[in-house]
Amino acid sequence: MTAPGHASVLFICERPLPDQVLERVASELGETIEHARSPAEGLARLARQDFALVLVGYAGDAAAQAATVRQVRATRRSAHTPLVAIGVPGDTAFPVESLYEAGAVAVLTEPLSPVILRAKLRFYIDAFVATAERRRAEAALIDARARLESIIAAAELAIWTWDMEADLVIGDTRMAELFGVPEALREGAPATRFFEAIHRDDLARVEALLADAVARGAPYDATFRVRAEGGWRWVIARGNVVRGPVGGAGRMRGVVIDASRQFEAEQQLRLSEERYRTLFDSIDEGVCVIEMLYDSAGQPCDYRFLETNPAFEKHTGLVGAVGRTVRQLAPRLERHWFDLYGRVVATGEPVRYMNEARELGRWFDVYAGRIGPPEQHRVAVVFNDITERRKGEEALRKMAADLEEANRIKTEFLATLAHELRNPLAPLRSGLQFIRSEGGPRADPAAVARIHEIMDRQLGQLVHLVDDLLDVARITRGQIALKRERIDLAGVLSAAVETSMPLIEAARHHIDLRMPHEALVVDADATRLTQVVSNLLNNAARYTPRGGSIVLAAERDGVDAVIAVSDNGIGIDPARLEDVFTMFTQIGEGRRHAAGGLGIGLSLVRSLVELHGGSVHAASAGTNAGSVFTVRLPLAAAPEEPPLASGPAPGAAGERPVRRVLVVDDNRDAAETLAAVLGQLGHQALVANDGHQALRMMAGFQPEVVFLDLGMPGMSGYDVAGAIRSEPAYAGVRLVALTGWGGAADRERTARAGFDHHLTKPATTAAIEEVLA
Repeated sequence: MTAPGHASVLFICERPLPDQVLERVASELGETIEHARSPAEGLARLARQDFALVLVGYAGDAAAQAATVRQVRATRRSAHTPLVAIGVPGDTAFPVESLYEAGAVAVLTEPLSPVILRAKLRFYIDAFVATAERRRAEAALIDARARLESIIAAAELAIWTWDMEADLVIGDTRMAELFGVPEALREGAPATRFFEAIHRDDLARVEALLADAVARGAPYDATFRVRAEGGWRWVIARGNVVRGPVGGAGRMRGVVIDASRQFEAEQQLRLSEERYRTLFDSIDEGVCVIEMLYDSAGQPCDYRFLETNPAFEKHTGLVGAVGRTVRQLAPRLERHWFDLYGRVVATGEPVRYMNEARELGRWFDVYAGRIGPPEQHRVAVVFNDITERRKGEEALRKMAADLEEANRIKTEFLATLAHELRNPLAPLRSGLQFIRSEGGPRADPAAVARIHEIMDRQLGQLVHLVDDLLDVARITRGQIALKRERIDLAGVLSAAVETSMPLIEAARHHIDLRMPHEALVVDADATRLTQVVSNLLNNAARYTPRGGSIVLAAERDGVDAVIAVSDNGIGIDPARLEDVFTMFTQIGEGRRHAAGGLGIGLSLVRSLVELHGGSVHAASAGTNAGSVFTVRLPLAAAPEEPPLASGPAPGAAGERPVRRVLVVDDNRDAAETLAAVLGQLGHQALVANDGHQALRMMAGFQPEVVFLDLGMPGMSGYDVAGAIRSEPAYAGVRLVALTGWGGAADRERTARAGFDHHLTKPATTAAIEEVLA
């Protein structure tokens, strides 16, 4: 066993080199760390010596570290020695709980914090030293008392008699030695001679006690200091008054006990107590000593707070706890806290525990151990409020779950996107092969026309898919700009039905269009509202079994216009009504590929409606009970003039002049195809596949219109436009941007670069004709 008061730390770790942070902190504290390079070596040292603290290092194997902690705890001599696991990875996946379950009182993650490590080492080493000093002081006090009792039993005391009438004090040899009385006066000396040896700070009190005892005939008992070689000695003087036969002054007989050793031991004990109290009050962890209370059946039912440190209130929120029971402070505290502390009292085994105290609204990390004999039912508890840490862990778990769900949705969306893109691409490829094989004088015009119609329809579907994706991206970036005008919703509903009719007729659905009896005028973007209603109709057509019924109705509701699309289709689980508006989510489990679509239509509907200041809601009685989607839009204020028509009035079609057009695109197929379309429209079209070639062709061809791809390598469309605009000879040339980017910012950039028009790929024939008109 180590010498009392000597603090020592044992570091058990299989790593060949000791931790530098640990060595530096130990050096600062003046401590030498004993390094055991294997669990067996560490256990052997623990069997021979007591340590203030055991550190178990992480060597790459979490299970081995926990096993080492468990072995140390199972060793009788070190069962209650504080044990800290250090160097574990900071990864949240590391099984920290297993170290606490094995018996660790704390876990320090890598990299080690010198501040935290220094605080832990100082606390446990000081506690070990304080405990050792306290034990030594207690042992010294017991020894002093035993010797004192032995002296009293053997009558080896300083004995004295005071003849009060003659004022002579007669003492034995020990008495003379204690008070420094010369040999010549040992047979009798005045009391004042003995008073001369008493410390002047104690003299007045001793004289008063003595006079009071004489006056009342009461026992005399005084503790004071007397002069001795090299200092002062504490003595205890006791005596009793013996009256004379005729009531005279009489005598006082007594003893003097040399109590210096006892007082020194008590002083050391007080110093040890003060040091313990300083440590108790200064640590940041909450600390309390509790006394378990039991019911009539002997089961733990409550506990009383005997001591608390200043940090206790911060960690629990409980004020004035000392002397009160926890049931008085938190009446609904969970049962598991009483079972935990009751088990510690019953077994004497300390526990490490993390759990919630819902009554206090907090989570705690608790270390509890029994103190004193079992019959006192006392437990010392060291704990931390870990509520914020638990909230952070919950937030991380939720974030991980959300990321997993987002990844699942992304994967499913990409698979569906590939499926949806292949659907129109397959008939386009087949149609091209048919036209190539059937071309020539013997070609069937009707069959070719039918194939053209199919290819045009599938191309429109492909463009629609891409447009939806681009709309979602623009809305997400806040780049959608509504072109508002006063419109009558009747025109929007009719246009939407016309757009969705091919899908409705293909499924042989019956549609009931219930137009409003009055004009419902809104301040809105007609194209976007048509897109909203068309998406709802397409959604109803997809999720309604063949031959179903769809109703499109509109009406006024106060200051709002209400549009409702209902069907008798597969319906929606009421618990998932809000989910249908989530990006990439489709209603109807297992119906994604059967129904088609990317799961962005309803999300797009909600975004566009909300941009108009409206709202959209879904309703359904459940599976196979149909569904209703209701759009609510604010009506426009009454106009001073009649509302504008829902669309521009068609102008009279006249013959259009032939234009000379230069098509510039590094994609040869795209350029040749556009040139062919322009030729069918009766225009003269030439192709250039890069910017330099285009500039060389300008002088000879003298184009009236130039279609420019923007993203060409080497010399971009912007560069070509700048070169053309810098030549006065080309001042009348109209420049048309052809690009896959169609946002407001993209259009502003092309306008600044000198372009007259901006077309988004793939441009329709109607759009091309409008530019050339």
